[in-house]
Amino acid sequence: MAKKRLTWVDVTKGFLMILVVIGHYPGELDFPLSKYIYWFHMPAFFLISGLFFKEAKSRTEAGESILKRFMQLIVPYLFFLLVITVIRYGMELGYGNTDIHWYLNDLWSLVIGGRFVRGAYGVFWFVTTLFAVFVIFTAITRHLSRKVQIAVMAGFYLAAHAESLFAKYALSGGTVEAAQQIPLPWNLDVALMAAVYFGIGYYLKEFWMEISKKWFVAGIVTVAACLLLDATGVFDYRLSMKFLRYDHLFLDLIIPISCTIVLIGLFQRLTARIPLTWLQKIENHSISVMYLHIFADIVLNDFFTYGLIGFTAIGLVLPILVSIGLQKFVPYGKLLLGGFRPKKKRQAAVAGD
Repeated sequence: MAKKRLTWVDVTKGFLMILVVIGHYPGELDFPLSKYIYWFHMPAFFLISGLFFKEAKSRTEAGESILKRFMQLIVPYLFFLLVITVIRYGMELGYGNTDIHWYLNDLWSLVIGGRFVRGAYGVFWFVTTLFAVFVIFTAITRHLSRKVQIAVMAGFYLAAHAESLFAKYALSGGTVEAAQQIPLPWNLDVALMAAVYFGIGYYLKEFWMEISKKWFVAGIVTVAACLLLDATGVFDYRLSMKFLRYDHLFLDLIIPISCTIVLIGLFQRLTARIPLTWLQKIENHSISVMYLHIFADIVLNDFFTYGLIGFTAIGLVLPILVSIGLQKFVPYGKLLLGGFRPKKKRQAAVAGD
């Protein structure tokens, strides 16, 4: 059972990574595909991460757990931030940009991170937010009872919506411009909403590990109904965690969770019959795909013309090749890709041995 569960998790995350790439396609499509992808793909990542969270039972264990996540999340973050920035600045110098103020302002935006960096860094906010959520859960599960934890999650959810309303009605500009007027680094405020989705995965672990037929069908019906209502203009639902867009107090739970039920339920059933190892392979290189798919397009789109399929292929294949190269030819390449594994402590010898 454990092996089967691991298979569907990897396959689901591999598929979600494809959706991440597609969601950043800069061209126009006749069908609002990106809009529907954003309904659920980032909440689903946080939710699945919550499935595998383990409580720390002591201060030492908590510290070790946080260090492990730092090495797995922030070290690759810093590595790819450095690599992309060095290449970008080399390109800028090649184009004749010698304005020192431009470089200083750009560096400052990279330090702040989160929603303040765009373009090649468009996905970096997710990693810092996930790390913040992990630290939050390490703290609250150690010190608070389960009922208080749930109350904290409810408070987070309401606070996230309050911040979204503030950005929408009290600040000027559109969704992106308004969110960028809240100067919190690393998108740490997005952890309010992300923690809720993470918690839904963590607290309802048994439910997610095997989606029943009843819930799978209910999820399909709910998603189909929401798609129909959106397509016919009854509502115009949008979700953007990065830019604090949470427009519906109830739909922000119903739609992402229903979509995730369908996605996980589908792949649980498919992987019981079909290996889908190609999706597992994408997941194996997901760190590189996440960080490099936008940058690969930025580098190549001046030389080639391609549509959605070409964009997606480039955003998957080139980062996977980079990932393979790092692991095979670069010292500590696996570490730079989040492959940190702490050394297991040797058990104390039994008296008399």
